[in-house]
Amino acid sequence: MKRRSVKNSRRLIRANLALAKKLWPGQICKSHLKALENLTLSYGISLGSGDLHLLENRWYVTHSGLLSLAERKGCSGIRVEPIRSFCDPLSNRWVFRAIVFKKSGLKGFTGFGDANPSNISQIVRGAEMRVAETRAVNRALRKAYGIGICSVEELGLHSFAVEPPQDRRADPPNGNGRATGQPRLRDKLCMLIRKYELDPTLVKLYAADFCGTEALRDASRDLVETFISTLAKEAAKDRAALVCKLNSYNQVVETKP
Repeated sequence: MKRRSVKNSRRLIRANLALAKKLWPGQICKSHLKALENLTLSYGISLGSGDLHLLENRWYVTHSGLLSLAERKGCSGIRVEPIRSFCDPLSNRWVFRAIVFKKSGLKGFTGFGDANPSNISQIVRGAEMRVAETRAVNRALRKAYGIGICSVEELGLHSFAVEPPQDRRADPPNGNGRATGQPRLRDKLCMLIRKYELDPTLVKLYAADFCGTEALRDASRDLVETFISTLAKEAAKDRAALVCKLNSYNQVVETKP
């Protein structure tokens, strides 16, 4: 039985390494692959199930990945509750406490999660309570099972966690899918918006103007890739100048009926 388990682990490692190279070509290096191998061997991580994501040159575990790990390890329960003395619904400020019980009758592992408009991405504004609750659960699970890498949800950007990596055979009509196995262009754009704290609405207007289309979704993949590369360079070189350029698109919004 032990030999069979090792065989299954090695098979999963090979599958994860192959998928990682396919999903993030040009980004994956030997250190990433070694870390992925260790995570797979230690925790049974499955890249194909969306347990991990590579963001900004680092591995991040997902909420679904942590829950799957807890299920495999026989977690007996998770208790989540708001700490009401620190919550302010009117200001969208929330603090939650989560307790993970690995085995019935044993002392639990506690994690705290907080969220407010100042510590989450603009993309998930309005969902502060959900972010705080998820952060608390993730931190408790990571503590309980010794996961040393941060979770995607702790960044406050849920869009990376809701869709596991997929290997699609055909592009959508506008060519912005993942048929090549690369990360979605939308994900790359969201990363830039979060990293440089840009207004997503104004970025989309700028993107459509840059690509010469009425909406970003109508642009070809090549144009979107060029825009993302340009946006990254502008943000890194002079964020203030980029923000001024984006603010000019406020006039476009205001003049619309």
